[in-house]
Amino acid sequence: MTPTHDAIILGAGAAGMFCAGIAAQRGRRVLLIDHVERPGAKIVISGGGRCNFTNLGTAPDRFVSANPHFAKSALGRYAPTDFVALVERYGIAWHEKTLGQLFCDGSARQIVDLLVAECDAGSVDWSLGHPADVEHDGTHFRVRVGNRTAIAPQMVIATGGPSIPKIGATDFSYRLAKQFGLKLVEPRPALVPLTLGADEALFRELAGVAAEVEATAGKTRFREAALFTHRGLSGPAVLQISSYWRHGESVGIDFAPGRGPDWLVEAKRAEPRTSLRRVLGLPDRLAETLADKLGVERLADAPDKTLRAAAARLADWRFVPNGTEGYAKAEVTVGGIATAELSSRTMEAKKVPGLYAIGEAVDVTGWLGGYNFQWAWASGSATGHAL
Repeated sequence: MTPTHDAIILGAGAAGMFCAGIAAQRGRRVLLIDHVERPGAKIVISGGGRCNFTNLGTAPDRFVSANPHFAKSALGRYAPTDFVALVERYGIAWHEKTLGQLFCDGSARQIVDLLVAECDAGSVDWSLGHPADVEHDGTHFRVRVGNRTAIAPQMVIATGGPSIPKIGATDFSYRLAKQFGLKLVEPRPALVPLTLGADEALFRELAGVAAEVEATAGKTRFREAALFTHRGLSGPAVLQISSYWRHGESVGIDFAPGRGPDWLVEAKRAEPRTSLRRVLGLPDRLAETLADKLGVERLADAPDKTLRAAAARLADWRFVPNGTEGYAKAEVTVGGIATAELSSRTMEAKKVPGLYAIGEAVDVTGWLGGYNFQWAWASGSATGHAL
């Protein structure tokens, strides 16, 4: 079997294109395949169309994985500043928002164009718009796509997860993993809105209201904005916590983050005639709903014991989601190809020499805010230099 290429990369998303560009510029003959006709579909819609392409605060503890140490090697060898240098080399203007998040000043398409240019600089061979059928004889990978057959000693799974199927996302990476005997960590939607049942109907009337809160699931907590929707809870704090939430568990919302257990008692001493709605400092509709639910109006009329109980409830208001809005609304996927199957240095499968997996296909999922792109660059770089 005569190879037509040195490496075949499946998936022309962030990780796949970045890996292809690096390997090709190192002199490798690379074929990059995707079943959709345009590369980088997820990049284009990211960050509100401006692509939150990395986060300056990237650290291994900001990633969810069955093995929290796995990402350290790749992340340590390709830093956010490395990608920023590449962005600047292409003359792409960018800005930093809160929490270290970096965005393009212009369009997310600039990042796609950068990645395509990097691939073209190495003369990557492209095959877009056709599904791939993969076989392996123990030495070479044979991939049939459209009316052509490609053969290579190395293949990279960079086909992501099933989140956002409307742009072409599928579970192909998991089917490939099973084909090659690689274990999976159960995939589930992540960075996704949570849905609430009829017993939480009290809050349905608050759809569209947002407030800064602290959301918790287990021992994990995030202090950012939460948004009430017609179906449940969303907003950055809730999207973050969704990656840690498991079905059947509750989620806690602190509507008064940073305040102590006696803050309402102290507020009564300072302004006895004021109302709970006013001191909450929340949007009117939300403050009114919470005050009504707690049964507290003017602070002076409530015993200290009642106010302490209200403060405790406000600090840990429990919701029990009945699910999520699923892969259709999930930004990423938690779970995927088990890291125990892969080399943390090269991302090569231990059981199948020449097979690699990178990006979202792997059980490494970042927080909201550019971390998943940084994992794409870091894992893509690790494999691109190993091919």
